[in-house]
Amino acid sequence: MSATITMAKALNNGLRAAMERDPKVLVMGEDVGKLGGVFRITDGLQKDFGEQRVLDTPLAESGIIGTAVGLAIRGYRPVCEIQFDGFVFPGFDQIVSQLAKLRFRSQGRVPMPVVVRIPFGGGIGAVEHHSESPESLFAHVAGLKVVACGNPVDAFWMIQQAIECDDPVLFFEPKRRYWEKASLDLSATPPPLFTSRVLRSAPGAVLTLAGYGPMARTCLDAATAAASEGRELDVIDLRTLSPLDLAPVCESVRRTGRLVVVSEAPSESSVTAEVAARVQQDCFYSLEAPVLRVTGFDTPYPPSKCEEEYLPDLDRVLDAVDRSLAW
Repeated sequence: MSATITMAKALNNGLRAAMERDPKVLVMGEDVGKLGGVFRITDGLQKDFGEQRVLDTPLAESGIIGTAVGLAIRGYRPVCEIQFDGFVFPGFDQIVSQLAKLRFRSQGRVPMPVVVRIPFGGGIGAVEHHSESPESLFAHVAGLKVVACGNPVDAFWMIQQAIECDDPVLFFEPKRRYWEKASLDLSATPPPLFTSRVLRSAPGAVLTLAGYGPMARTCLDAATAAASEGRELDVIDLRTLSPLDLAPVCESVRRTGRLVVVSEAPSESSVTAEVAARVQQDCFYSLEAPVLRVTGFDTPYPPSKCEEEYLPDLDRVLDAVDRSLAW
């Protein structure tokens, strides 16, 4: 059975499916209940599952995460919504000092099945603190799993897989892609959660594009534009940022000899830097050009009227493709 669905609805349906399967799955966050979340991801869940399983919380991210840690210790599987990416920082201490460490401290005796949902990235014209890309901060923290969905199909399956994981998962959702649609086949078998995914591959491809979250679509658009000029590109959605799954990237780079990595996050000490370093290490003799990166700039996220100058776009990605091929 297939249906055309937006990413927002795919996430809603994925949460609903997980809650129907397991009565220990709870949803909690600011305005997730009666309102259904500011992006309506949790719309209708409180009505169907009740106020004991879909909890409206105070505006206190540290309290949300701390409560989720306690619930996980008691055997629940809480799903926390951080309303906007920039709001996660008041909960940073709980995430890094408690959530990331308890399973390791207990030598695995205390699972920590907490999912922290974070809408991230720009492109919606939001005000300050409502558009950030903090994923590299969390990818650096041992004990946390970090994933980013890039399309409705992945959103539906990945949220359910994250909830089933006994480690804490930070689940990044590209807010500017919430309303994009795709056909979802409910009978399909999804790939494992912590794996990258090849979105486009062609014989004779001359370069590999790798991105995640909102940039997966931008990379596909760049490959389509390049193909119209006679240049085929491989496109890989990283999907998992910690642990990174670079086997598909390296396999592609060994054929194409070139790699461009794309992300909205600043370039300094980032996921794209780690990808570049490891591909250079593992594919050194296959590379025909340096690994290039197209990222946000190393500045605080700008006011919304300037964000189109800040965000990587089709032109910047194609420029990097040209520079790599000209090397």
